[in-house]
Amino acid sequence: MKYLIVGLGNIGDEYANTRHNIGFKVLDALIESSSSCFETARYGDVAKIKFKGRTLILLKPSTYMNLSGKAVDYWMKEEKISLSKTFIITDDLALPFGKLRLKGKGSDGGHNGLKSLIQILKTSQYARLRFGIGAEFSRGKQINYVLGEWTKEEEKQLPELIDLSIKYIQSFTTIGLNRTMNDLNKNK
Repeated sequence: MKYLIVGLGNIGDEYANTRHNIGFKVLDALIESSSSCFETARYGDVAKIKFKGRTLILLKPSTYMNLSGKAVDYWMKEEKISLSKTFIITDDLALPFGKLRLKGKGSDGGHNGLKSLIQILKTSQYARLRFGIGAEFSRGKQINYVLGEWTKEEEKQLPELIDLSIKYIQSFTTIGLNRTMNDLNKNK
């Protein structure tokens, strides 16, 4: 059984440690515990890992956030993976920092990556792990905040939150969306 696990972010060193790249950061942590590595492929960096008899195709799109849907659509077709076996990790301003929330559908919430997914996939019904980054910015400074680096206090908490994000992925691929939401959405 195959799953497509997509971490949303932007390519380039200047974005590596930004809030907007939490999806990339989670996938980087997930790959560290395996013998696999990312390889540059069409529309992104891709890796394959095994987990409890399942094959997880990890994708970090190279299309930049605004065109993420193009990469996801391509890899779903290339690997013949259904939307029900696709899992997206994204940053979310609407949740306080450290809050994780798995949903099976929803709006884009003003997030350009999710907007691209909805436009290209023609649905908003797909699993997405919303990683709360908070909204600690003044009016008109949203882009600077999202593309800004983590504070020292946030960085201290990131390893635990990334580990929890990986648990969401592993649970989704073994017991499914609904049970994972019931079991894990109680965090903090």
